Amino acid sequence: MTDGGTTRRAPRMRAVTEGASVTPLELFFDLVFVYALTQVTALMAVDLTWWGVLHGLLLLALLWWCWCCYAWLGNTVRADEGVVRVALFAVMGTMFVVAVTIPEAFTDLPGGLSGPAVFAAGYLVVRVLHLVIYWHAARVQDDAALRRQLLRAALPMLAGATVLFTAALLPQQIADSPHQEDVIRTALWVLALAVDYGGIMAIGARGWQVYSAAHWTERHGLIIIVALGESLVAIGVGVTTLPISWPIVVASFLGIAVAAALWWAYFDVVSIAAERVLARAQGAERAALARDSYTYLHLPMVAGIILLALGFKKVLSYVGDGTEHELTDPLHGIGLYALYGGVILYLLGHLGFRLRNMRSVNRPRAVTTVLLVLLIPVADRLPALAALGLLAVVCVGMIAVEVVLFGDARRKLRDAFLAEHGSAAAPGH
Repeated sequence: MTDGGTTRRAPRMRAVTEGASVTPLELFFDLVFVYALTQVTALMAVDLTWWGVLHGLLLLALLWWCWCCYAWLGNTVRADEGVVRVALFAVMGTMFVVAVTIPEAFTDLPGGLSGPAVFAAGYLVVRVLHLVIYWHAARVQDDAALRRQLLRAALPMLAGATVLFTAALLPQQIADSPHQEDVIRTALWVLALAVDYGGIMAIGARGWQVYSAAHWTERHGLIIIVALGESLVAIGVGVTTLPISWPIVVASFLGIAVAAALWWAYFDVVSIAAERVLARAQGAERAALARDSYTYLHLPMVAGIILLALGFKKVLSYVGDGTEHELTDPLHGIGLYALYGGVILYLLGHLGFRLRNMRSVNRPRAVTTVLLVLLIPVADRLPALAALGLLAVVCVGMIAVEVVLFGDARRKLRDAFLAEHGSAAAPGH
């Protein structure tokens, strides 16, 4: 394009402004995380021990932190414009390698490259690329305070990555047994994540910016849908090699009912109300609200859904497999705790989310959380299918109670949202 004979080049980066929405490239970017979440669920299903669950949750926390980094970046400059587009493709390739390496993140398999080292190297590349692109994005926004904050954020990132590399390159002779080596490596992972998560909290919110509340809330709503999608995939994967039967049909409907209740709990009212609160906030207050409510408090929601996916997978393998399990067999142990504990953790995330945003407690969800804790010993004595049915009844019942108790306020909020957004309403709303 020319202007008075002068050639004008398209900008290398385009700043995000208030009201911007999620770009198609960000949705494409999330497909890598779909695969990564599937890998985490599969890892826990293969190693169905408390140690395996801990490894899965540590991996999820690290993957979540990577995703959050690029959510902040996408709220500063458009992901599909200029050099950012090319950089995100490079990040996607690196993250895919990280996801492929998840089964070897803690224990190297014989032959080939060192799995833990490849994982740590990929993670470091993803984080360094983020800081470099974000630095240039801050220049596009002409935000010197953001650049200073990025310099401060680089310290806990590099410290955490150093600890992660230490875990990956841990010499075998440092431990007396493979189990002791695993304990040391896992402890180093916990330390690496504590340094990274704690470091970002310690440097404060001043300097960070959320340029579009609509983009921010939509972005995190979509990752909740991605996680819920993984729970649905787990239902299908659990019966991939099994012939269809009535128990599988019933279990599938019950699993969908639970997932639908969790979707409703987030998108019916909560996501809309939270977006309005964030839109009213400004400056450091908005950044702190975004950091606490979304970067930190959405993690237990996502983790809860992934644990639920693990529970779904075990239930479906119980009800569909007539050789190793009878239909009357209870779902004991970790499978049951993942099924009920996943919903409990999800609801705890919601309670914290509302408390941080609206300074109030959702009583039906608090009561439901306590009720689910009390029902675990009961579910432990029920057949696996009945335990899933009980969970579905409680979750759907919670939604029904909320619709009755908050009916008028709910309708007003949703009517106002639809009037404002019309056909351009965000996916999931």
